[in-house]
Amino acid sequence: MPGTDFDLIVIGSGGAAREAATRATTDYGASVAVIERERWGGSCANVACKPTKQLVAAASLLHDLRAVGADLGIHSAGVEFSLAALKARKDWLIGSQDAWREHFDDAFTAIDGEGSFVDARTIRVGERLLTADRILIATGSRTAIPPIPGIDDAPWVDNVGLLEVTELPSSLLVLGGGAVGLEFAQAFARFGSRVTIVEGAPRIAARSDADAAAELTAAFRAEGIEIVTNTFVTRLSRDGHGAMATLAPRDGSPEHTVRAELILVATGRRANVEQLELARAGVDSTPAGIVVDDRLRTNVEGIWAAGDVIVGPQFTPVGAEQAQVAAEDMFGDGGRRIDYAVLPTAIFTDPELASVGLTEEEARASGVEVETSSYPADGLLRSYYTLPREASAHGLVKLVYERDSRRLLGLHALVKGGAELVQGYSLALRLGATIDDVAEGFYAFPTTGEAVHYAAEAALAGAAAAV
Repeated sequence: MPGTDFDLIVIGSGGAAREAATRATTDYGASVAVIERERWGGSCANVACKPTKQLVAAASLLHDLRAVGADLGIHSAGVEFSLAALKARKDWLIGSQDAWREHFDDAFTAIDGEGSFVDARTIRVGERLLTADRILIATGSRTAIPPIPGIDDAPWVDNVGLLEVTELPSSLLVLGGGAVGLEFAQAFARFGSRVTIVEGAPRIAARSDADAAAELTAAFRAEGIEIVTNTFVTRLSRDGHGAMATLAPRDGSPEHTVRAELILVATGRRANVEQLELARAGVDSTPAGIVVDDRLRTNVEGIWAAGDVIVGPQFTPVGAEQAQVAAEDMFGDGGRRIDYAVLPTAIFTDPELASVGLTEEEARASGVEVETSSYPADGLLRSYYTLPREASAHGLVKLVYERDSRRLLGLHALVKGGAELVQGYSLALRLGATIDDVAEGFYAFPTTGEAVHYAAEAALAGAAAAV
């Protein structure tokens, strides 16, 4: 539009920002400015998904070699692990900031600095003022640091800091039993640290299916990871080269202390909004992030938001989808809407905790007459290829379905490859597949996916027996 510098200004350069900027330029020929204050490419590429999964992969390989290598005829007695070498590999994997900056500069107008609103059409970056009729906020999130007394004096890191560690801590205290805490906890336990997880909720992976989370708890404890739930950390202090944590159970039981060389804070995320001066533009936000509608519009015309900065699920592919919807709303017909009803998710532990659709608890809370059917991982031949002879396979596949219509409502898996397993069932749920459809289909053998078929068959057998 006349009188503006760009068709679109994007604040942030993570996955959602990059996707929206790319769609705007390639699909609509828009002129786009992208502003970044800290980390070109965003968190997922630099300090979250990409490097974390590298860590998980290394830990899984090390564990398999040590745990079952001899059974498979692989002599692994001399296998050694170097966290410094793994960090070097991680640094290579994510690439340099110069390369990221060059990528953005080739595709858009890339601007280094802190972006903040002057008004609903103007962004200040240092002494420079940029104007556009469309602005996308995609500034992401950061670790929410809990207000625990003594935390400033204790040796702690978040996920960003732990990825920079080059010497393995003898012990690691993980605050938080969500995805970040669980993935790092298992990886460092497999590297050789003594790991304790403290979670204030009644169970780890609190948003996952309860039965699947219970199986993951058993798997972790079998590996020697201590899990303390229904408990809060009320005080931290430095203890020599480590830290002392005071733990208080929710049931009022006596407090006790735990010592660890290093603390990982994985207690949730906080939206990066403070620097934006949202009030100058009149944009509404809450402690959970910026409020948007199903077209990613904020309450102010001409301003959209996407990714971890908004209220809603915080996943990289979700941010990319949000960005596509926002870009179409900005430049297209605006007919596309965001829909989180059937969202595949995964925690990349071993086994992987993956889910799509409603949990049993969610389905019952919605008023649906619910039935469930499960199949245990220890019934699958595939599970035993990389297990010690004396071990049992932890895990299951669980189906949640509506009693009368037989419509599949959710699939929850704690199995190797669980993240891959739930992908296709996202479409199945969206298209209204029934438990009968799943039971009557074919499957590949031997796979972990056959557990879905067996669970569905069990549901049919149960229904027939009830007649």
